Amino acid sequence: MRLIIIGGGIAGLSAAYYATKNTQFDEITLLEADSRWGGKISTDRVHYNDGDFIIEGGPDTFLATKPWGVALCKELGIADRLHGTNPKTKNTYVLNKNRLLPLPEGLAMMIPSDIPSVLRSQLISWPGKMRMGFDFLQPAKSINGDESLGNFVSRRLGREAYENLIEPLMSGIYAGDGDQLSLASTFPYLRDLEIKYGSLARGALEMRKKMPSTPGSRSAFLTPTTGLAEIVEALVENLRLKSVKLHLNTSVTAIHNLQPSTFNLELRNGETLQADAVILATPAPISGKLLGAIDPKLAADLQTIPYASTATVSLAYRQADLSRPLDGYGYIIPRREGRKALACTWTSTKFPHRAPDGYALIRVFVGRAGQTLTPGPSPFRGGENPPLPPGGEGLGVRDDYLLALAREELQLTLGITAEPIVSRVFVWENAMPQYNLGHPELIKRINAALENIPGLALAGNGYRGIGIPDCINSGKLAVEKLSEKEMMR
Repeated sequence: MRLIIIGGGIAGLSAAYYATKNTQFDEITLLEADSRWGGKISTDRVHYNDGDFIIEGGPDTFLATKPWGVALCKELGIADRLHGTNPKTKNTYVLNKNRLLPLPEGLAMMIPSDIPSVLRSQLISWPGKMRMGFDFLQPAKSINGDESLGNFVSRRLGREAYENLIEPLMSGIYAGDGDQLSLASTFPYLRDLEIKYGSLARGALEMRKKMPSTPGSRSAFLTPTTGLAEIVEALVENLRLKSVKLHLNTSVTAIHNLQPSTFNLELRNGETLQADAVILATPAPISGKLLGAIDPKLAADLQTIPYASTATVSLAYRQADLSRPLDGYGYIIPRREGRKALACTWTSTKFPHRAPDGYALIRVFVGRAGQTLTPGPSPFRGGENPPLPPGGEGLGVRDDYLLALAREELQLTLGITAEPIVSRVFVWENAMPQYNLGHPELIKRINAALENIPGLALAGNGYRGIGIPDCINSGKLAVEKLSEKEMMR
């Protein structure tokens, strides 16, 4: 079998890796339209004085509790390079009316389980806390079909708890609108807690009992020493050693299915490639566009999955230039605050090895569903645009705007007025899939359509999980699907 994988992000690289372990594939080719491998994993290593800043442009960690990321690192021989988050300073804050207030302790799967901590919290008013307590009394509701995350949490804990606490946590993961996101596709375990325990809070209390509480317990989030790019670099090296054909700057414009089971891939440069099996590890709308000639209905379904554009702005400062200690992992910003930034990570506290001694590295996240990343009215002062930095440092207009917006966010919230000694802007167009209401039914239709196209599989973050381990697993599952189809011929 000749296998061609389109898309060289972590899903496509993982698919190629697992395909090399399958003797059914005689020839494996990986095509990537960009000039580098890794997709949204992009690590910039900046040497400064006697140390290095490790700057992540996209994700900066992966979840250890989903096993596929750790398993792949073990197979690649880099598991000993994985670091957990700093166990000494775990505070996370929420921006609330221009104040940084700590998250309540004891969060279990986003749900507060430490009742005294909730009672002490200034994030929720006393009427809001009383409404949260009603969760213990109201029975599980019978729901026919899906429900939005916002409606579900508001129904159980009240709207104030949702807007001030759960929504910013959710936005940090999906950059989405919780009133549109599908509960079944994003946090199905919350509905399971309601059904099993009759209460979200009661379920969270039970889950908290099962969490490891020893000081040396393993971190929930992991990252390699010099950034997530280590995983990409190890995968690429492994694939080269196994004679996988790797092609950057290679764009596919259309795919045609020739009987009995051969695919023709048209490239932008005019060439045509043939394959017996194809894995599309591209964003769902791009996959839909490529499949228009094979199955128009499948193509249309794929193109209906919406994506949000996001950006990260990383800034480095001398510790002496900070007006307050970075005593935690950072802060999250509720949508109701009206700011364009949605979170700020204090990277050098969360991962001390990512900045030299005496320096701080901070990362501002910008963009969420319903927002654009183009220059527009400032969310800070009466509609004025934030001032652009002098000279622009060679950035485009939008990058200038995002850098200025991030600096103003840090000035307003953290009191930082100094010039950053290092800054990096990364813009991700249509990068975050939105699992909105109707997503489960859409995925069922997509899977049913794929059953009628032997030799074709999908991978990536647009379907059943957006994290790095989910993407790795999606590549593995795509290879297994093709193997099963081949065995059934």
